[in-house]
Amino acid sequence: MHVLLFEDDLDLGQAIVNALRQEGLSVLWHRTAEGAQGLETTGIDAVLLDLGLPRVDGMDLLRGWRRAGWLVPVMVISARAELPQRLAGLDEGADDYLPKPFAMAELISRLRALHRRQARQASERWRIGTLEIAPRDNRVWVDGEPVELSGREFQLLEALARSPDAVVSKSALGRRLQPLGDPLEGSVIEVHMSNLRRKIGAHRIRTLRGVGYQLIA
Repeated sequence: MHVLLFEDDLDLGQAIVNALRQEGLSVLWHRTAEGAQGLETTGIDAVLLDLGLPRVDGMDLLRGWRRAGWLVPVMVISARAELPQRLAGLDEGADDYLPKPFAMAELISRLRALHRRQARQASERWRIGTLEIAPRDNRVWVDGEPVELSGREFQLLEALARSPDAVVSKSALGRRLQPLGDPLEGSVIEVHMSNLRRKIGAHRIRTLRGVGYQLIA
């Protein structure tokens, strides 16, 4: 699970980062709203948003994201704890609102609940020719037979399947597979792509040299 954190308080931000990472979640922390500029949302599972950011109110960020059609779950974490303030946050598009101070265990539990809710809304299966993908369960079938993929192999296949017949560049795949921090290196993608081809059939993935990869029926 990949989480974006917007929190200006140094001690609280570091405590949240440590708690999430101990639970096996990856997290990228921004202390100002500048981190939202040019934000690539693909591959992000949830956002933790403090409303009291320097120079830009977090509520304005939330409004802008929703007006732009950004559907990633957002949990507000804020000292603005009065009922009208919480209702305003939810009305503006927050999926959850956790007043400060809070217990880390509750924060993590709510994050996991958001992730489960998002997964339930996803399609049960995608069908591309005789290839079937269950994104919620990380399962794949070829010609009706189950195929075992590694985590990276499934991420690659899912990224291609989200845009069937479209060409996805290697750099875009690198960002999708590792949305927080540096993108996955091209040489690593090539290794996983080779293994994926071997498992689902090399003819299903077309390589356009210098352009990217395309999943075909």
